[in-house]
Amino acid sequence: MPVNWQMAAVREASRIGDYGRVIELARQSQRMSQSQLGGALGLSQSAVSRLEKRGTGSYSTDILAAASAHLGIPPMLVGLADSRPGQLNGDDVNRRKFLGSVAATAATPVLAALPDSVDVNGSQAAALRLSTTAYRRLDGSTPSRDLAAPVHSHMRLIQSITRNTSGDADRNRLAAVGSEAASLAGWLAWDMGDSGSARTWYGAAIKAARSSGDPLLTAYQVGSLAQFEAHSGNAVQALNLTRRARGALRDCRPLVADAWLASVEALAHAAAGDWREADKALVASRAATETLPEEPPPWPWVFTFNPAKVAACRVTCGARLGMSEWVLAADVMALATGHAKQRALLVLDIAAGHLAAGRVEAAFALAGRALDTGLQYRSGRIVERARAMRRSLTTATPPKVVREFDERLHGVYL
Repeated sequence: MPVNWQMAAVREASRIGDYGRVIELARQSQRMSQSQLGGALGLSQSAVSRLEKRGTGSYSTDILAAASAHLGIPPMLVGLADSRPGQLNGDDVNRRKFLGSVAATAATPVLAALPDSVDVNGSQAAALRLSTTAYRRLDGSTPSRDLAAPVHSHMRLIQSITRNTSGDADRNRLAAVGSEAASLAGWLAWDMGDSGSARTWYGAAIKAARSSGDPLLTAYQVGSLAQFEAHSGNAVQALNLTRRARGALRDCRPLVADAWLASVEALAHAAAGDWREADKALVASRAATETLPEEPPPWPWVFTFNPAKVAACRVTCGARLGMSEWVLAADVMALATGHAKQRALLVLDIAAGHLAAGRVEAAFALAGRALDTGLQYRSGRIVERARAMRRSLTTATPPKVVREFDERLHGVYL
């Protein structure tokens, strides 16, 4: 039975951001059970029930997109911009053309001319969020220096639209979008080795998240800054920020948040040189991952966090603590997943473990591979980590592999 997308109940639910209700109305109009919809989306019946009763809370954009496609819901009615399959596939598009097209899309409020029956501000927020997602996907295959300028322009557009928006609900929604974009700008600055700008952007992300009124997003952004400070060696700040992130969650405490924040806490303890507390936090993180539900995590924890991520975090902690047994205890190279820059950072941690165990040649052979990636993507973060590892080796007569490493580092300015 065709659904009347103009009926009052659908329009009102979409206007206030109750996308679960839109999905429920669409499912009921098509005489589909929750179990049938769940089977199509890879969810249990109870997960579909929770989705439909979520109200104006946070939603996974992946689930909204899947439900929209299966039920034939116009994407803007569930807070998504219209798109075409494959648009964001980095393997199928030319990177430079795609950067230009994303910037052009972000620079034009393309949904402003929609009929009055659609929540225009909500659709603009969805379009802006999709642009942020596109930039995040490009991060894995594009130097951060090439992405920074478009992302900063994207941030200015979000700020401009927010200034011209009235209504608390719309401003809150745009504040959440701005928080995500600011966090991405912080990540790019971190990768470029610009710690001062990274802190500024992460601070802006936290402020915008608080303005949005979303405790999950606020906790995520505070935790992201804590993670940055832990990697920067600022243990006290990282631990304090982790506690603040847990406090921001209040009564909303999804298991994935506890699991991830425990891993951040482990990094902070490792930065302080406290292996016992780091180990305790890692054990807690792994225990939490083993009880995570099969359904997709709540936004903004849309990434997969599993025991493999905890194992990789243990490798990083071991590298910071100089504990080779933590770094080399398993098939650690199998943990080097993700995009090239992420793999390079973990490979440097593995190299540090070899160095702590006295395996100098193995350590610098691995570090050389990671440095290749750092130079390819002009990543200041990777290059500085490589330099830090080199500084940890003090010898008057370095072997050939170390001398070659020194020659490659000499004259590198990013």
